[in-house]
Amino acid sequence: MATRINKYLSEVGYCSRRAADKLIEEGKVTINGKVSEMGTKIDESDRVEVNGQIIQKSKKHKKIYLAFNKPVGIVCTTDRGVDPNNIIDFIKYPIRIYPIGRLDKPSEGLIFLTNDGDIVNKILRAKNNHEKEYIVTVNRPINRNFIQSMSSGIK
Repeated sequence: MATRINKYLSEVGYCSRRAADKLIEEGKVTINGKVSEMGTKIDESDRVEVNGQIIQKSKKHKKIYLAFNKPVGIVCTTDRGVDPNNIIDFIKYPIRIYPIGRLDKPSEGLIFLTNDGDIVNKILRAKNNHEKEYIVTVNRPINRNFIQSMSSGIK
């Protein structure tokens, strides 16, 4: 079955789809010796290289699912340059994983992490109509105005 090149690079744990798109735009990805274009589909017989390095799907590539109780002060980002207290460095998992969704830095609670991009998309895409429920503590009385403004959405 053919797979888009950015998805393939993500599935093998090389980088995220966005990072793969950037590598493709920069001409750093080749398929069978030819510079890849955005959206190119590959199959198992194709030879994929990034910066001259052969990228292969490991036969032992297992899907990882972690449940993590994120403490206050940890940032739900895979971009290690954003904050030294990022979730990836905190967990130190030996293969590339990423959070499904996010919790704000001052929040604590359950978050799932995975290397399975397909399930992330199924969970997070708005068109799949998954409800999200949060338990919060507020520092003011809850009245009609408060409920109305919160139900309208906040930035």
